[in-house]
Formats: sequence, C-alpha cells, structure tokens
Amino acid sequence: MLVSVERRCAPGTPRARRSLRLGSALAFGVLCAGGAYPGEVDVSVRAPGGARVPDVSVVLEPAVPVAAPKRRDHPVARIEQRDRRFIPQLLVIQRGTQVEFPNNDTISHQVYSFSPARRFQLSLYKGTVHPPIAFDTPGLVVLGCNIHDDMIGYVLVTDSPYFGLTDANGSAHIAGVPAGRYTLHVWAPRIADTTASLDRGVEVAESGEATVGVTLAKPLLAAPSPRPGRAEWDAY
Repeated sequence: MLVSVERRCAPGTPRARRSLRLGSALAFGVLCAGGAYPGEVDVSVRAPGGARVPDVSVVLEPAVPVAAPKRRDHPVARIEQRDRRFIPQLLVIQRGTQVEFPNNDTISHQVYSFSPARRFQLSLYKGTVHPPIAFDTPGLVVLGCNIHDDMIGYVLVTDSPYFGLTDANGSAHIAGVPAGRYTLHVWAPRIADTTASLDRGVEVAESGEATVGVTLAKPLLAAPSPRPGRAEWDAY
C-alpha cells in the first residue's frame, strides 16, 4: 500500500516540503531552522473507494522509549451504556487509565470481559454503582453484556501516550509528539486489512507538522446486525 506524507515547517522558518512514496514502509524528514519543539501528526483513514472512515484508533509507537508525561485528558475515562450500545464502541487509553461504565439505559446490563489484557465482570446494574476498572496491561479488551448478546465494545490499551481516534471526517490529530522514529498502528473492528499491512514507519522531525494518509486495501466489514432481544430480561 502506498502512503503519502507531507511535513510543513513551523511559521517563520524556511519552508520545505518533500513527499516520499514507498511500497512497504514510509520515512520522511525535513530540516527546519529554529528551536525544536514537539510536533503534531495528522492521520486520515479512507476506505478503498475514498470514503472517510470514522472511529478508527491510531497509535504512534516510539521506536525508542521517549520521556513523555502520562496523558491526562480525562482523570477517569468512560464508556456508557445507552440504547443497548456501548458508547463509544471503541475507546483508546494509555496503560494505567481507569474506566467507568455507567449504565444510562432504561434496562439493566451486566458488563464483562474475558480478554487476557483485562478480565472483569460487573454484576447486573443500572446507573453508576460499580467503581472504575483499571487497565494495566496493553492489548485489546473486548466488552460484552451477559444479558444482551448484540452489545459489544472495545478498549484498546497502549503504552504510548501518542494516540487518537478518527472523527466523522476520518481524521485524527495527535499533538505533542517529540522528534523521533515511530510506528503508526491503525485498527478498528470493521477493518478487514491485517494489522501488519496497515503499519507505517514515521519519522518526526524537530519541528513542524506531519500528515499521514492511510487508504484501506479491503472494504470495511459489514456492521453486525442486532440480535433479537430477550424479552424476559428487558424489564430489568
């Protein structure tokens, strides 16, 4: 898969642009005058026909450990239950983050995970009665509801503080990225491409911005169809 990358030097510095296209990996760099400061990386994800793909996780994994403070976007992250769905369906967090699972539905749910990265079970409840769950192991955690089989959600836990989720325009913005070499990982439950085929090598220069475009090779998987509800449980 071919990916194009553009780097723009910071305002007030000599401007240079270079675009490289490689078949299997990608590297880019531009020397900008002035002091170094953390860069910004913009990632866009498109389907084979060009449609923008929202709700895709993008993670920049440093090739060498970097000194970076732990992200504090939210002291406690949240996945709520509403309309018999997990919202958001996919949450990306840094290792050590706590997540609460408030049930804002009109019916009870029983949330669980059998994933090796984090096993837990929250007994049948409404509202916010269970304390937040800590996610201390990197990996993908798949969520389910023992009462409603069609409910499924995901928590992607990463060691890297550089991550995001694409918006309705299929774009994600990752700020505060120090200069260095990274591997870009892209994942979503409906992406049919293999994870390895979507990995991209990225080199962030001392200053400026970088944009990375990823086009999927395979069409998105169909969204799962809701299963018939269990009427005997809907009164809870």
